[in-house]
Amino acid sequence: MAEEKKLRITQIKSPIGFKYDQRRTLEALGLRKMNATTIKPDNPSVRGMVFKVKHLVKVEEL
Repeated sequence: MAEEKKLRITQIKSPIGFKYDQRRTLEALGLRKMNATTIKPDNPSVRGMVFKVKHLVKVEEL
């Protein structure tokens, strides 16, 4: 089987002062605190969430 690609997503900025839906998007990605890291599958839905909060996160492909 082919290995599924993953994304390592790290929160680098606080959502304070940004729109409520951006804070909710961070929570949906599993990020609740600064410098928190989560690993998610690389698919269009996760990519869309990352695009919405790209100014708050750092993304690395695994």
